[in-house]
Amino acid sequence: MHVINGVEALHVRLSGMGTVAFVPTMGNLHEGHLDLVRQARAHADCVVVSIFVNPLQFGPNEDFDKYPRTLAEDCTKLEGLADVVFAPTVSEMYPQRQSVFVAPPPIAEELCGAARPGHFRGMATVVLKLLNIVQTQVALFGKKDYQQLHIIREMVAQLNLPIRIIGGETVRAADGLALSSRNQYLTATERSEATFLRQVLSNVAQDVVRGVRAYPDIEAGAVAALAERGWQVDYVTVRERATLTLPQPADKSFVVLAAARLGATRLIDNLEVDIA
Repeated sequence: MHVINGVEALHVRLSGMGTVAFVPTMGNLHEGHLDLVRQARAHADCVVVSIFVNPLQFGPNEDFDKYPRTLAEDCTKLEGLADVVFAPTVSEMYPQRQSVFVAPPPIAEELCGAARPGHFRGMATVVLKLLNIVQTQVALFGKKDYQQLHIIREMVAQLNLPIRIIGGETVRAADGLALSSRNQYLTATERSEATFLRQVLSNVAQDVVRGVRAYPDIEAGAVAALAERGWQVDYVTVRERATLTLPQPADKSFVVLAAARLGATRLIDNLEVDIA
């Protein structure tokens, strides 16, 4: 496995390597990331993992400075799984002040976008840059960041990028908590409470399966259940899966999404739901 910091050196290394599967990450890798890397192996001759904490997608009061940076440990975890780790510096990714940005679709202003203005513009911009740098045929992203995956798929489709986007299933701890690099911010008490978010999503999903269609009511009930236990809730919502728009009577495929803060830590999760 080669660890490469520069764009030109990456191009030299990938020359003649055949097809490429790419897993972009911000590092501090956990089993969710590694599962995507293992899946990538089945889709190409060469697997590239990027590790880059992107300043463009962090707001002024967010955790860019304290976001865990664990490159050495990450590379140890990737041994035997990836062929190349691309770990550029900020100056390598942004050699001049970025003045050209991807304008994501309107859904980027809703859900997590409403709570984190500009986040998806920064995310889409760096993902497009990385896709162009790696020149991959396949890229894999986790479904835990469901809105992010949707926006990336829209960007790739509408900009006619010759890249297949694969969504990997959310990897969870034994107690059901979705794995996330930010979980380590949780205190022991908060970590125990964090599983309640999945429980709330499951309750909403069960209502949808049972035929409840008063979505605002079940969403409000879910928000109240979290708030009663001290969560600061950004949203709990039911959306049509393919478009992330509000459900219509004929819809059969849904996703229940939630984002809420537990103490200082913002957690997101989702569950896909199908009805007959």
